[in-house]
Amino acid sequence: MVPGHFGLAAGVKSQVPSAPLWALMLATHWLDVVFVPLFLLGIETITPINPANPNAYGGGVIHAIYTHSLVGALLLSALAGGLAWLRWGRLVGVTIGLVAFSHWLLDLIVHYPDLPILPGNIGNLPLLGFGLWGLPTVAAFVELALVLGGAYLYYRSATALPIEPPLDPARQRRRVYTATGVVTALMLVSFVTTVLGIG
Repeated sequence: MVPGHFGLAAGVKSQVPSAPLWALMLATHWLDVVFVPLFLLGIETITPINPANPNAYGGGVIHAIYTHSLVGALLLSALAGGLAWLRWGRLVGVTIGLVAFSHWLLDLIVHYPDLPILPGNIGNLPLLGFGLWGLPTVAAFVELALVLGGAYLYYRSATALPIEPPLDPARQRRRVYTATGVVTALMLVSFVTTVLGIG
């Protein structure tokens, strides 16, 4: 759910303007950022459901037993929030921490039951995941709704910002339209490539 995470980050930016958009976008994929080196080391893995089409939308069981365990996600989110708190203060720090954890919550909805509760699946507790990826059309619709909703909230908050001298109102509007267009276009490209299994 790469584009869906980005959509949520854009929506949060509309509510917490002081949080840098790049930091929100990074936070929403923070668990995956940590997952990548563990994946490259073979510690965490992905098993395609259909080996003939390994890039299919929602077509893999993800064994991210550390980064995407409930406790691991909470710890990594707290780390991201703590670092942001040191850099930008309490409000942005708490926001970044919550956005980072939102990744796990959204994954819970779409993942097949592959999310452990404890890191390393200690104790072999039940794995979590509601499996919305099993209904790819529904999952794609939910993800597109997150993308478009986030883009709309981002645009609405940007146009509501007061224009202060010496900024020219027309130039400010162009900047808002450009920024919103770029953010929306990138999220839509991410959505299309994800759903089509490109890359």
